[in-house]
Amino acid sequence: MKLIGSKPSPYVRRLRLWLAAENYDYVQLDILGPEGREALRRHTPAMKIPVLIDSEHTVYDSRVIYEYLNRKLKKEQLSWEQQNTLTLIDAVNDSFVIMIMMDRSGIDNSQDILIANLQRDRIEQTLNILEAKCQSGEFNEWQYPAICLYCLLDWIEFRELYDLASYPSLQAFKHSSDSQTMVKETDPRI
Repeated sequence: MKLIGSKPSPYVRRLRLWLAAENYDYVQLDILGPEGREALRRHTPAMKIPVLIDSEHTVYDSRVIYEYLNRKLKKEQLSWEQQNTLTLIDAVNDSFVIMIMMDRSGIDNSQDILIANLQRDRIEQTLNILEAKCQSGEFNEWQYPAICLYCLLDWIEFRELYDLASYPSLQAFKHSSDSQTMVKETDPRI
């Protein structure tokens, strides 16, 4: 089993943390460089990471990879509420990716334009909901939703994307999770 990804990616990191006790190969790519882009092209027409190669199966997208491996490894059963929470985490993560891509494309994402306004609105609304879920104890167990939230929050901090000072429960969760297995080994700063 081989997981292809990039160290800074929160989508890749969540799988690496979740698979901490499993045996697999991790292939690191620089997806912004020409060699990494070409290697990625050979594995997925979507040109996105992560990609899982498992025997005759090639699986794209972190959420689909999680579902595939969760069935194969029989690791955990998530409720529909937890699935909805994963959708919220993915949505806010996607919005931050869009904002970064706008910035890297020379588009000022602080402008009053539809795409930027939609992302800012989604980020604010979703972080408020995740703060409330964190306050209610929804992320107390180190299961996949908590891992995904941790990866999102650490990536926001790493990329200096957003000031989380008004979200004390999210900050406390992030700092208390810093000591979990594989967190230091998968840190994008290293």
